[in-house]
Amino acid sequence: MTKAFTTYLANKGQDLATLTNEAIYQELLHYVKDNADQMPKNQAKRKVYYISAEFLIGKLLSNNLINLGVYQEVKEALAAAGKNISEIEDLEPEPSLGNGGLGRLASCFIDSMSTLGINGEGVGLNYHFGLFKQVFKDNQQAAEPNDWIQDESWLVPTDVHYDVPFKDFTLRSRLDRLDILGYQKDTKNYLNLFDIDGLNDGLIEDGITFDKTKIKENLTLFLYPDDSDKAGELLRIYQQYFMVSNSAQLLIDEAIERGSTVRDLADYAYVQINDTHPSMVIPELIRLLTTQHGLDFEEAVAIVRQMVGYTNHTILAEALEKWPLDYLNEAVPHLVAIIEKLNDMIAKEVSNPDLHIIDQSGRVHMAHMDIHFATSVNGVAALHTEILKNSELKDFYELYPDKFNNKTNGITFRRWLEFANQDLAAYLKELIGDDYLTDATKLEALSAFADDKAVHAKLDSIKHDNKLRLKRYLKDNKGIDLDEHSIIDTQIKRFHEYKRQQMNALYVIHKYLEIKRGNLPKRKLTVIFGGKAAPAYIIAQDVIHLILSLSELINNDPQVSPYLNVHLVENYNVTVAEHLIPASDISEQISLASKEASGTGNMKFMLNGALTLGTMDGANVEIAELAGMDNIYTFGKDSDTIIDLYANQGYTARDYYNGDERIKEAVDFILSEDLIAVGNKERLERLYHELLNKDWFMTLIDLAEYIDIKETMLADYENREDWNQKVVHNIAKAGFFSSDRTIAQYNQDIWHS
Repeated sequence: MTKAFTTYLANKGQDLATLTNEAIYQELLHYVKDNADQMPKNQAKRKVYYISAEFLIGKLLSNNLINLGVYQEVKEALAAAGKNISEIEDLEPEPSLGNGGLGRLASCFIDSMSTLGINGEGVGLNYHFGLFKQVFKDNQQAAEPNDWIQDESWLVPTDVHYDVPFKDFTLRSRLDRLDILGYQKDTKNYLNLFDIDGLNDGLIEDGITFDKTKIKENLTLFLYPDDSDKAGELLRIYQQYFMVSNSAQLLIDEAIERGSTVRDLADYAYVQINDTHPSMVIPELIRLLTTQHGLDFEEAVAIVRQMVGYTNHTILAEALEKWPLDYLNEAVPHLVAIIEKLNDMIAKEVSNPDLHIIDQSGRVHMAHMDIHFATSVNGVAALHTEILKNSELKDFYELYPDKFNNKTNGITFRRWLEFANQDLAAYLKELIGDDYLTDATKLEALSAFADDKAVHAKLDSIKHDNKLRLKRYLKDNKGIDLDEHSIIDTQIKRFHEYKRQQMNALYVIHKYLEIKRGNLPKRKLTVIFGGKAAPAYIIAQDVIHLILSLSELINNDPQVSPYLNVHLVENYNVTVAEHLIPASDISEQISLASKEASGTGNMKFMLNGALTLGTMDGANVEIAELAGMDNIYTFGKDSDTIIDLYANQGYTARDYYNGDERIKEAVDFILSEDLIAVGNKERLERLYHELLNKDWFMTLIDLAEYIDIKETMLADYENREDWNQKVVHNIAKAGFFSSDRTIAQYNQDIWHS
């Protein structure tokens, strides 16, 4: 049983009232780690290894206190001593081990594995500087190292080490772990993070530039190093192989410790490949079984084929990795020999060369290898899985129909409601009890209050308080002045053209021009963006520049700023999301239909009482089905139409530009004197020409309808009864999107742990 924090301190001769916030944070860190140390490790026979390049875990203190069941007790004890738990939470650095939805999903999943008592752990790399710390200079994104590891941290060092062989050298790894505590669970799992000794942060020069060729000194410096040149691509290969070789060696050692003879390895271990980054685990397991454990090649392949699953997260070509054989030979030639044998096996079984692992250009298709040698291939939302089966991976589906299945993504309600929106969580407990924390479908009981005006008023009050909390956070941490009386319209996600932040920016321009013409809204609108663009993704950085330039122009215009503000929150991360999501009224989910595999931000907003403004893409489709089409706002061409347009090259941006004066006016404003005066002409011109002459992700095809539906939504906001009725329906139906449900389905259908 967990000892009270005050008792823990008293036994150490400490008094809360006399401790500084910094000292309290350190004591809480040790308190949680001491409790975790007393928890036995889950020892179920078959263990799941969830291998992922990213784990966007967020701050750990409060999540761990909640899962231990002591958060409220600690919060009250601190308050009684004149301390504020929020100020102590602010002291914790956020681990920089991920960037976007892929990493946040992985973090929710390992939380749910522990909560459900599944023997399942994450495996990844311990990046010292993450992707990068985003800073804004001259209305442009700049990148700095995000140094998050402190002397006293959540990392638990181990004496586990492995030798990872490359062509010209061998690297010795070391394993650090994070304890992953389930919600009110008496066992724990780990997040296993592999690192190297001899890491040299002195390699970092300007911003996040560093010598990418010095692998022995740079391997775990950064997540997703710039791969726009050969050195960057090779470094990615080195990182990925280091990750999977350590994973495979750990997996085999732990199985043997639990009684495996290696020939029955599949009874003891299952590997879930999260996107294509860990794909080399397949040939690496085969290499280890043949070279170190005495199995012949065919037997090793047969074993591995029973113990691997592949999760596809995207249909975007650039995310389905294809590594040149020449590059693999430069880094891991011993693996190339195995990949070539695997390709020969498939070539004998499958005549269609488009389904082979190695194509005619000598590139290794990682997703192809995953599909051929996995027991399961899953998409992450119902629509996404159908697109995989009927379009993007149709030939593979026809070859392996029994492998394909859907596992709609989910989120952990402990972090995204119990912690991030404590007032709403407390009110829900008053109305329907707290069973939803372990069975999220219990939220459906809230439907009974859909027409209750007292509930509506309380929801409005909670939302306003969350806006005040966001106002304080943005002022103190980001230098942003937020109007808490405005409608908060939020789009937070990685910057990518298919997510169409540029379409939202064009709406902002339209709204700005309308206000300039005297068409004033009933209520102020605050549009908030958050997210990073990859350092080599120029157009995405141009979109960031457009938004920052609009922010400077609009927020400083005395005619417009009382009615419209625009903010891009610097260095968006989990902590920012925990403040933004509970305060938001509108959830922007406006990706081009067919391009967003699922999304999980849409689920977090739904749970926290924001209404979805979105295309029928990814999990938006299931949100619409569950909450009801009347309770969200949808627009845009459907996925079948978009897929046909790509197939037939049927989209021309200029047709929409010339066909609607609002579109033409908004696009032309990018090159207006007013915007160029605060912006970078080269960037703005490049973005303008991109939208007119290419627009690969069809920004303009849905823009007119987007403007119309957004105006409808803003007008509907004024009817508070109808709006809050929709809010109640959304929260009540959000239970399906619990990551506990997702993980239970993975375990029942795939892992059998």
